[in-house]
Amino acid sequence: QVQFVESGGGLVQAGGSLRLSCAFSGITFSSQPFGWYRQAPGKQRELIASITSDLTTNYKDAVKGRFTISRDNAKGTVYLQMSSLKPEDTAVYYCNAPVAASLVRYTWGQGTQVTVSS
Repeated sequence: QVQFVESGGGLVQAGGSLRLSCAFSGITFSSQPFGWYRQAPGKQRELIASITSDLTTNYKDAVKGRFTISRDNAKGTVYLQMSSLKPEDTAVYYCNAPVAASLVRYTWGQGTQVTVSS
């Protein structure tokens, strides 16, 4: 049974940092790509960072240079280090495994709320 939990969100001032974690169990973790997504109020959920099994990363322009995605295959965990946070980064952040285009492999989890105050 696939299980995963996003954690690490919170309230932070603009310019601050947070590290999100997403711990998976019940899957063959090391062979899959993973991504971090976010959904701001009134907006669609969007993919902001992804990492492949060979550690190739990609970022949405809005977070490039500020966010870093990484993975620990031994722990079955994906991370998102967020720095220089801006109020427009406020959103619920989710992890999942991208399949193609906007498709993902797993049912969405609860996500973790990130709120950046100005």
